[in-house]
Amino acid sequence: MNDSRVAIVDATGTYSYGALDAAVWRVAERLLGEDDDLRQARVAFLVSPGFEYVAIQRGIWRAGGVAVPLAISHPPAELDYVIRDSAASIVVAGEPFVETLEPLAFASGGRFAITTDLLNAADETDLRVLPRTLPHLGSTRRAMIVYTSGTTGRPKGVVSTHANIGAQVASLVEAWEWTPSDRVLLVLPMHHVHGIINGLGCALAVNATCEFMPFDARKVWQRLASGEITVFTAVPTMYHRLIAAWEQAPADVKEAWSHGSGALRLMMSGSAALPVQILERWLEITGHVLLERYGMTELGMALANPLRGKRRAGSVGHVLPGVEVRLVSDEGVPVVAGTPGELEVRGANVFLEYWERPEETRHAFRDGWFRTGDVAVLEQDAYRMLGRTSVDIIKTGGYKVSALEIEEVLRTHPAIAECAVVGVSDPEWGERVSAAVELRPMMALSLEELQAWAKAQLAPYKLPRALEVVKVLPRNAMGKVVKPDVATLFS
Repeated sequence: MNDSRVAIVDATGTYSYGALDAAVWRVAERLLGEDDDLRQARVAFLVSPGFEYVAIQRGIWRAGGVAVPLAISHPPAELDYVIRDSAASIVVAGEPFVETLEPLAFASGGRFAITTDLLNAADETDLRVLPRTLPHLGSTRRAMIVYTSGTTGRPKGVVSTHANIGAQVASLVEAWEWTPSDRVLLVLPMHHVHGIINGLGCALAVNATCEFMPFDARKVWQRLASGEITVFTAVPTMYHRLIAAWEQAPADVKEAWSHGSGALRLMMSGSAALPVQILERWLEITGHVLLERYGMTELGMALANPLRGKRRAGSVGHVLPGVEVRLVSDEGVPVVAGTPGELEVRGANVFLEYWERPEETRHAFRDGWFRTGDVAVLEQDAYRMLGRTSVDIIKTGGYKVSALEIEEVLRTHPAIAECAVVGVSDPEWGERVSAAVELRPMMALSLEELQAWAKAQLAPYKLPRALEVVKVLPRNAMGKVVKPDVATLFS
């Protein structure tokens, strides 16, 4: 445990791989107590992103438990739901969250632990390499339950095995050519696969460095321009805020930020569709074409634009290593290139089950293929997402319309800063195309003005039939617009 390579950097300090290994052993020892194996018991934990988070997550695994990361942004009622739904027998809280989590742990009947009690050495002898044998972790064991974002209905627990996680990480390490010299800046929430797998998992798999910091646009720019960061991944909302911060900065700061960020080898976007407008503006500012990819909680990543080669705006690229995909009709028959179909995925990366939901798990698969519920089309050997079958595909006047396509057009309107398009039940149209928009400062917009402007770019059946101007669109913790909440604006 004398590995001096830097593993984690956060606000509390810099930690080597040796220090991380020792911390993981201490956590595992104390979670086990008198037991020799947690035997896939669920351990829910609410810990700030950083060294403590990593030590707790890995300590749960080393003790034979199933890690259930909780969302810092969630109110007590939602935390309570995840703790109870996962039947967590141990609940772990970082110091800032003790008051919130302790009563929830006791109410659920779980054992409660605080990170400092699990991590801190009791005395000098506790720092030694502990002789105790920790349980062997078979690849088919359950390793993690991540709860879906909840953009449609009540969140479900997505169960991944150690083999699933290993396959997801291995695919990305190969595709994105991770090396020990990489240093990733991680500003994402850590209850979601984007941060857990794409950032942390890949970095630790190759003994690279993972630097954690809360998202603050100016501070992120300073780190991106430092010349020390090689990989950055974020959601479109974060890039939107980074662009706004750059545009408000003095000319000399703009130049320093733009020049410095050129040192990164890879910048990625995910967790929501990347507006072409953001991709193009980011290219102008930094010289980087953001690498957009496609994934889900249930499978990690499946598709990505190439690390080397042309990245196409509005495309999520090609199939990643070790993954199989196909597009099928409503009847489950594969469709030819150029024809939209539901994306189905197969491979070692695909999750095991929805926790305690056998019927929903069965419905999620067809002939061994996971049914993503996302519609895509294969064009010029690359995949383009058209949206969710449930919320982004609008059936209006006998046509199937992509909400994402309409959103891309509306974002080019000079008055619109951001927008979300949904289908709202309508006796005449089946569903009415409805747009909720955030306006730019000092701008106004009526439905009639929007329709008149959009007629030149959209077919008549794609034109918005309703408009709501909002201060802020409803979003979840990952910055993804919650379409069911948008739809209620038109009720």
